[in-house]
Amino acid sequence: MTNARTLAICAFGIALLGHRLEGQDLSRYRTFELGSDLTSVASLTGAASAEAKMIHQRPALLQDLQWRPSRWVPGLTTMSTDPVDQILFSFYNNQLFRVVVDYSHERTEGMTDADIIEAISESYGTPFAPTPRGVVRAQSRLETDSGSPVARWGDAEHGVVLYRTSSYGKALRLIVTKAPLDDLARKAEAEAMRLDDLEAPRREIARQQKERDDGRAAAEKARVVNKPVFRP
Repeated sequence: MTNARTLAICAFGIALLGHRLEGQDLSRYRTFELGSDLTSVASLTGAASAEAKMIHQRPALLQDLQWRPSRWVPGLTTMSTDPVDQILFSFYNNQLFRVVVDYSHERTEGMTDADIIEAISESYGTPFAPTPRGVVRAQSRLETDSGSPVARWGDAEHGVVLYRTSSYGKALRLIVTKAPLDDLARKAEAEAMRLDDLEAPRREIARQQKERDDGRAAAEKARVVNKPVFRP
């Protein structure tokens, strides 16, 4: 009897754990799944893929798509209570590797860090303990600009970090990343900036030459119009 009861308790515990893990999908933010292509993400937002901004073209294609959810619920006259103010989707070679969510100060005013962490934990599970000093990897400019990290979630493939920004009102920001793609995007961005620096003198020479050529072309066009009708 004791063995049967123990087995039953273990089975219940495993089933409960499986149910909890099923709801903790670190590979997505709401309906947006990391690794998705630009067209799929744009379709979910209602935006056009052409609205994406190209950040770098080589050595890899890096693009950003910014989206502001509607404040109005279709078919209703009341405003939405969704706390999301805007979302920035970042793509590495047409794969979504990062989602940056900025929450409206109006919709989060008065809420404590514990309140926000509790709500996010329903989607991503228990947050990590604070990372010991000396093991934190170098922060990107985005992470530095996002303010102070409040809590972290994740696994070997994904990272979820909640920040309180240093802007007015201590706004809240959530960054969700796919770690392997995020690493590739960081390396690609660093290489793109290195190439930009190397090519800057040549681009400046080309710009100046084009400016001179355009000036000569404009002067010649004006000469063709003005010379025949000029009377001293």
